[in-house]
Amino acid sequence: MFIGRKHIVFLLSILATPTMISAEYGDVLINNYSDAAGMRPVVFPHWFHRIRFRCKVCHADLGFKFKAGGNDINMLKIIEGEYCGSCHDGDIAWSVENCDLCHSGKPGTATQVHGSTLQQLVSPVGGGGVK
Repeated sequence: MFIGRKHIVFLLSILATPTMISAEYGDVLINNYSDAAGMRPVVFPHWFHRIRFRCKVCHADLGFKFKAGGNDINMLKIIEGEYCGSCHDGDIAWSVENCDLCHSGKPGTATQVHGSTLQQLVSPVGGGGVK
């Protein structure tokens, strides 16, 4: 197996990364269970995965819903090979023993798509809508 320069640079960037990673635009922050379990939220690098795989790989073949927080993902399911565990099994990609690679978000951050304009929208004062 040949490991190219890009792979080495990527691996070194992971090893040199501080323990808390800030999310980039389009990353999905997942905090359905993390805070309650005393873990940092997961930062899922959506675009990193998207440039490598078609949408259907995760959203059809693996069953991920098209909504941040719409999946009942937990570590037991991942360990059993569901959701992220389908690839993060130690063969295709790193396994669950590397907690900090995924659980790297800021504690207390709500589940969301980072940088989404939906978080910037506010409802009118008084709760009224367009009539």
